[in-house]
Amino acid sequence: MKKFAMLGLLLPLYGYAEAHETNEGITLADVVVTGTRETSDICHLPMTVTNVSRSELEKNEQTNVLPSAVMKVPSLFVTTRGMMGYGVSGGAAGGVNLRGISGGTGCLLVLIDGHPQYQGIFGHPISDSYQAMIADRVEVLRGPASVLYGSNAMGGVINIVTRGMKEDGVKTDINISGGSWGTAQVEATNRLKKGKFSSTVSGQYGRSDNHRPRMGFEQYGGYLKLGYDFNENWNIWADGNVTHFNDSQPGAVDASMYEADQWITRGVATLALENHFKHTNGRISVYDNFGRHKINDGYAEGAKPQTRFFRSKDALMGVSMYQSAETEDGSRFTLGFDYQNIYGDAYYTSRETGEVLETKNKQSAEVRNHEVAGYADFRHDFSKVTVDAGLRVDRHSVAGLEMIPQFGVAYRPIESGTAKAMASKGFRNPTMKDMYLYPPSNENLEAERLWNYELSWSQRLHFGKYTETDSVYYHEELVSVEKEKYFHGITYGVNLFYMKADNMIQTVAKKNVNTGELENWGAEAELSWTIKEHWGISTNHSWLHQENKLVSVPTYKGYLGVDWYSKKHKWMASVGLQQLAGLYTAVGKDEQKENVTLLNATVKYNLNKYISLWAKGENLLAQEYEILAGYPMPKATAMGGVKVSF
Repeated sequence: MKKFAMLGLLLPLYGYAEAHETNEGITLADVVVTGTRETSDICHLPMTVTNVSRSELEKNEQTNVLPSAVMKVPSLFVTTRGMMGYGVSGGAAGGVNLRGISGGTGCLLVLIDGHPQYQGIFGHPISDSYQAMIADRVEVLRGPASVLYGSNAMGGVINIVTRGMKEDGVKTDINISGGSWGTAQVEATNRLKKGKFSSTVSGQYGRSDNHRPRMGFEQYGGYLKLGYDFNENWNIWADGNVTHFNDSQPGAVDASMYEADQWITRGVATLALENHFKHTNGRISVYDNFGRHKINDGYAEGAKPQTRFFRSKDALMGVSMYQSAETEDGSRFTLGFDYQNIYGDAYYTSRETGEVLETKNKQSAEVRNHEVAGYADFRHDFSKVTVDAGLRVDRHSVAGLEMIPQFGVAYRPIESGTAKAMASKGFRNPTMKDMYLYPPSNENLEAERLWNYELSWSQRLHFGKYTETDSVYYHEELVSVEKEKYFHGITYGVNLFYMKADNMIQTVAKKNVNTGELENWGAEAELSWTIKEHWGISTNHSWLHQENKLVSVPTYKGYLGVDWYSKKHKWMASVGLQQLAGLYTAVGKDEQKENVTLLNATVKYNLNKYISLWAKGENLLAQEYEILAGYPMPKATAMGGVKVSF
């Protein structure tokens, strides 16, 4: 038993799939919660989910989870700069898209432990706010997940599962780093478990001048999670997450902006009660997702400075509950209920006096909408086939009633391989900006709708076992693995998808209307190869065809990564090569595309079980490129730091 437990501990270090113990021994299987709201083996889910493990997040030494996810997940693209500030600065800023579906338009949902993280007024996530230090893993569901998660999950879901302690003890991690363009970052996390009580506390500070004048960025962040286990069946937890940004953006290179500054605070607080029994589990939770924004729109060269600030405040208050039950014959039913109260207030204040200003043309709005929904999901496991069907009934106070179905099948013809077929509907209710803010607004908008169809095949090939006879460092902790046995082999998958959307919101004759269309199709492939105890290779590729082209979306995205570990894990090195082709930086009559190759590398050295040193370089080939026309990305950047764990 000790050998199996140690194997489960060490496999993720080498980039293996997460392992768990069964009566038959070790099963190399990815376990996720995003697709069904309960722990499930990926091979039993008809939807496409990629699991980015804790070891993969640590390997790249990113302060944010999204850049690491981009390296692992096909069709996921984030407009990273290599430095801080890509999430809220203008221009090449923090767009997140999946299969060409943009988070910037509110069509991609980010969750932390299953709860939504996005602006109530504009409906989109803020990329910089998702700290890697608090994350145990990141689950990325490609394709609509609206049955379980409602509006904003039209294109997919990114769920950040937070870290905790499984056994009694205290663990503290501190990471201090600095690098190009005056970048400096400090992160600290403390995790504690004592009996029935557990806690996680994390704080972060970072700043950077960035690679262009007037492009400074500063970020403060904090996270607190408290949990209590009443018994083996019931537990309660509460958490709070607050991030503040001070940001400036310089405008396009041929249209410089001055004093284009933003001050943004985002936060969320959650209280959840969970139950876990042999054949049933569930949760009821209340949450409040809130934000405060102050923006100086800036002025062009030769123009006069702004005399006012744009301000907004929003709140997404909700109640979520679900209960899942499993029968003896392998059937599982999940019933759920969601309620959201969405509040937004946008206005202008005098820069000199702070007083609220009267505006014209709907430049200000204070609105409260609500949404109520119920859903049901049924899944049945046969010997080699899993069938899943779900339905959500959603009613928005303005957009009205929406029915959202999904159906999928997972077929396991051999023990190591799974074929999947999925058809699912996604939707997005109009945001407050769409309906009430600025002249194109239209109070009579309906929900956007999308249908997604996909076929996939995945397989894990075992090449045998090898024996390790020395002790190694696992995350700076000395662990004895003498005479332990490990699996090695290849995991690969291919995926075909087609999606078509109608009723999309677009501006026609200076008014938002539901006349837009979207049609995307493409292919995805991914492979990871664990080569004995010292080497690992991973690669993923995606090709996307867009009938209606969007900026900051590549036609082809490819990644090849090689990881090496010394025998005693004193040294670790990772090299990643990313290829982007057909990256649209402008569309329409002035269409522009970029092709670029990006080389990144990270090296780590463990001084002892407490202290490790690391250095990384991004865009080491010093490629000149843009993600949005007029906004150059940085050339080669370098970072280094020290990590302390005790």
